[in-house]
Amino acid sequence: MSSPIELDLVWYKRDLRVHDHAPLQRASRENPGHRKRLLFLFIIEPEIYGAEDFDPLHARFVAQCLRSLNTELTDRNQHLVITQGNCVEIFEHLRKQCAHLRILSHMETGNALTYARDKALKSWVDSHSNVTWEEFPCNGVQRRLRDRNGWAKTWEKRMGETVLVADTALAPPPSENQLSLKTFHPEQLLKVCPDAQVREPTQSGGIAEADSTLESFLNQRHIGYSRGISSPLTAAQSCSRLSPYLAWGCLSMRQVVKATRSRKNQPVKQTKKSDLRSFLSRCHWRCHFIQKLESEPEIEFRSFNPAYDSIRPQTSDPDRLLAWQTGQTGYPFVDACMRFLRLQGWINFRMRAMLVSFAAYDLWIDWRQFAHFLARQFIDYEPGIHYPQIQMQSGTTGINTLRMYNPIKQGQEQDPEGAFIRKHVPELKAVPQPFIHEPWKLSPIEAQSIGFKPGIHYPNPIVDHKLAVRYARQQFAEIRKRPETREANRAVYERHGSRSGSPQRRIQGQDAAEFSRGTPRNDPRQGLLEL
Repeated sequence: MSSPIELDLVWYKRDLRVHDHAPLQRASRENPGHRKRLLFLFIIEPEIYGAEDFDPLHARFVAQCLRSLNTELTDRNQHLVITQGNCVEIFEHLRKQCAHLRILSHMETGNALTYARDKALKSWVDSHSNVTWEEFPCNGVQRRLRDRNGWAKTWEKRMGETVLVADTALAPPPSENQLSLKTFHPEQLLKVCPDAQVREPTQSGGIAEADSTLESFLNQRHIGYSRGISSPLTAAQSCSRLSPYLAWGCLSMRQVVKATRSRKNQPVKQTKKSDLRSFLSRCHWRCHFIQKLESEPEIEFRSFNPAYDSIRPQTSDPDRLLAWQTGQTGYPFVDACMRFLRLQGWINFRMRAMLVSFAAYDLWIDWRQFAHFLARQFIDYEPGIHYPQIQMQSGTTGINTLRMYNPIKQGQEQDPEGAFIRKHVPELKAVPQPFIHEPWKLSPIEAQSIGFKPGIHYPNPIVDHKLAVRYARQQFAEIRKRPETREANRAVYERHGSRSGSPQRRIQGQDAAEFSRGTPRNDPRQGLLEL
């Protein structure tokens, strides 16, 4: 048996890159003469990757990211080891073969499963003298934060720090017989996913793909960003499309922010500074929302303000939920957006918000009944974005304005000719433009002339929007009157509220907007944040 070794282990989770990677940098720079062996490890954890919020769509994308990462490491005389199992058991197996095991990783703001996993690992590390675990901040999110005072200043400082560049040659890995780890190919992820239809990602995962997407956005696609990101007709090109690469760490937020600021400051005609400023503000808000889950992990399961936990039935109407999930609500623009999302794994921020609004207010479904479903649809699913913003759009934070999207008005504004609807709801292809957003208004003669049977070829509206939102407003108004609701609103603001602008209105206990006046029209309060 070989003698014990000193091992530095870089544990990859949602940080699948080599540059601007603090754990890699620390392991590389604190190893003079390559005295220690260096291992790069990704663990397929069945409990996490087989959970309700994970989908084969994610597995395909992550597998591509892992292959890309391995290529980058191979170019540096290393390689990525992929194994499967419980992380504590795997690290225990390695510990027994090491004189000293140092685990290096980024801090992760994940779901409850990864949070529990990290706590269990910390307890295990503390019980062994030959193991240490060093964690590094990630994406501007701050651990053990008491309140938001000074948060933005710290975020700005981090974004201004130098981007770390990986060494061209890394310390060698241990020999395979030294560690005796069972290894897997990236596609093993698909075998532990929930049994569901495998969709191909519309964006390929990987470091090179992330770099080229950022480059194309900064060089050309950002022009018209502020105007083009609202409509699904233009958003696929106008949005940066960087969110999946940030979600899985193919790029760091610092890399994106610094590259954007550099482009904004260049005297180039093909640069629209106002659009880049708008994009940068959304980068800031992205971290702002992830911080909420980092500071209060319980909001994955309960409302920010407990007063709203029981405002909706705890068990949803299965027929309503299924109609929404399958794009059969009878509201053409809602159904087109849902079908597009399920096909593409992506849709722009305003349409995400409309889909949540329709489920939460029109169908009166508790946000916890559809949160996992939507997580599985988004290729860029990021728990820290997902749960705070679904709650914001469902009205359960207590510090945000209720935003009840009118599905007809949204369609008329974002798809005035009905081109998006006709493409994704082909049952309505023959419906003339004046009725494309409200096909139930066709007269019997008009419907017959195009061979269309309302309620048969396409469902009639599942609810009356005006009546539904009137009921929703009444329910919220009743709860907002309660003293305990107002007091809880103050507590939510103190812990999570943005410090931009005057807080006076926000801490009055009103259901007021968290963001100051003067924020851009397309800001995160008007949609589920997507870059």
